[in-house]
Amino acid sequence: MDDKSILIRPQKGWINIDWMELYHYRELLFFLAWRDILVRYKQTVLGVAWAVLQPVFMMVVFTVIFGRLAKIDSEGFPYAVFVYAGLLPWTFFSTAVSQSGLSLVSQQHLLTKIYFPRLFVPTASVGAGLVDLSISFAVYGVVLASYGVAPSAGMVWLPLLVLLTILAALGFGYTLAALTVSYRDFRFVVPFMMQAMMYISPVVYPVKLVPPKYRWLLALNPMAGIIDGYRSAILGKPWNLTTLAISTVVAIVLFVFGLFYFRKTERRFADIA
Repeated sequence: MDDKSILIRPQKGWINIDWMELYHYRELLFFLAWRDILVRYKQTVLGVAWAVLQPVFMMVVFTVIFGRLAKIDSEGFPYAVFVYAGLLPWTFFSTAVSQSGLSLVSQQHLLTKIYFPRLFVPTASVGAGLVDLSISFAVYGVVLASYGVAPSAGMVWLPLLVLLTILAALGFGYTLAALTVSYRDFRFVVPFMMQAMMYISPVVYPVKLVPPKYRWLLALNPMAGIIDGYRSAILGKPWNLTTLAISTVVAIVLFVFGLFYFRKTERRFADIA
């Protein structure tokens, strides 16, 4: 082999990710996320106010239906305060998964024209959702103040809980993004799946409402432990460490699986996009 020859070998490793390449293109990830933010609010009547209205509207509806009519236990807190603490991670997770799951299909022109790390497309969609989450936290501060509820010292654990929420959203997002490219009718499954997941997540009800012998099954939904963790961190209610531990493990496993499946199918994206 002469000096001018180039030998191309497949990368080694189970997930086969070129971390140096991702670092090299890191600015592209920022611009993709910024573009998603601009597109989301471009030519809208209320603009960024949509990030406020969505969780507030859901809080009002759930408070009337589940708090006043169904009288679901809110663990000693005003139901609006209780349910909004669950809507914080859920709204971010639902929006991030829906956007990232359909990101490759909606931007297939990019897949066939230029090369860049495809992993950035669903990742940018999740990253863009952090803006809405930040706004929702600010609104929740107003809700807490209006009900005279002071946040607990457990707020110091919120960054870790947000990180867990991001990992869960990325795990689902990577998997669904790859599936919707390979199987186009799968895009219709994503909205239905997110709607179903909301009711098997403790958004409108507390974890303790589920019989103890079935709580481990509930915890297999990563958002179950995460949502309950948000309430413990913000409102100071007792931590359900078993549920949180199971949900944490599931979130990490889903993230690793999502990376693996995405990278496994990525080589076919340009051909089938």
